[in-house]
Amino acid sequence: MSGTFDVSGKEITGEVTPPELYFNRRLWLKGAAAVGSVAATAGIYRYFNPLPHDVGEGEALGVAVDGSLSEAERLSRGFTIDEPKTPFEAIVTYNNFYEFTTDKTAVARKAEGFDTSGWSVEVEGLVENSRTFSIDEIMQLADVEERVYRLRCVEAWSMVVPWNGVPLAALLEAVRPTAEAKYVAMQTLLDPTRMPGQKTAVLDWPYVEGLRLDEARHPLTLLALGLYGKKLPPQDGAPIRLVTPWKYGFKSIKSIVKITLTADQPPTSWSRYAPSEYGFYANVNPAVDHPRWSQATEQRIGEAGRRETLPFNGYANQVASLYEGLDLAVNF
Repeated sequence: MSGTFDVSGKEITGEVTPPELYFNRRLWLKGAAAVGSVAATAGIYRYFNPLPHDVGEGEALGVAVDGSLSEAERLSRGFTIDEPKTPFEAIVTYNNFYEFTTDKTAVARKAEGFDTSGWSVEVEGLVENSRTFSIDEIMQLADVEERVYRLRCVEAWSMVVPWNGVPLAALLEAVRPTAEAKYVAMQTLLDPTRMPGQKTAVLDWPYVEGLRLDEARHPLTLLALGLYGKKLPPQDGAPIRLVTPWKYGFKSIKSIVKITLTADQPPTSWSRYAPSEYGFYANVNPAVDHPRWSQATEQRIGEAGRRETLPFNGYANQVASLYEGLDLAVNF
């Protein structure tokens, strides 16, 4: 692809056109501003020369270190990985957050000043103890830990992010799901005034996602409140987002305001948008291509060339047992 460069500025040749250039099909069909969006995201390496924006250092977040686990145990459990972390500046200037804009390199600017003071998360449905949590109350459910996870986007780019957060299981324990609860549905804030991308028809708003209850309770499933020891910036899902590292990034819903325990599988935004392309599970699977591009390889932000995509994004040892007997080519 002409005009694509690695971190040193050397032109990369022989690359396929990034899938993100085709990603905004719905905007094209609706005659919306897809041309501007595609132009703004013209190449997977655009973040090397982001639009001028002072990302700042962010506000510090108290992060505990679990001294009961050795580094080898953290690696074994999947709580960290032995790979270089993606630089902070790249993580906070290359984002998918359609609530603000479809332009990855403009999300930080569009979301600047997004006020999350007084934020709360309502938890209801099939629970014994319906409750509304403040962010401070969520932080008191368990120690805020660092988890260094791979992040794999369905568009075939990836990062390594040092998240800070508490296990979703800790919140679920506090509300006590009933025996009838099988799924955990989640919803993003709906506020087109503060999130101008919601004024467009790129998706049906608000953004919704969901997990099976056993997925939600898995030790790797994190409610992230920060990254690199700093509170989450708006473009990365402030003040609280889901992180499920074995699934494609769109499962990790941002700026959560509501969680509902249900007996039935909940709708999800991308599955509702294109059910033949985006399944409920969204497990990273190099053997199952997206209808418009291969998932066998990925482009790690900051690297030249592509690398092989790992089953379950490298977390097969920890999560494959959740899907025993399930055809992952059908239940994608």
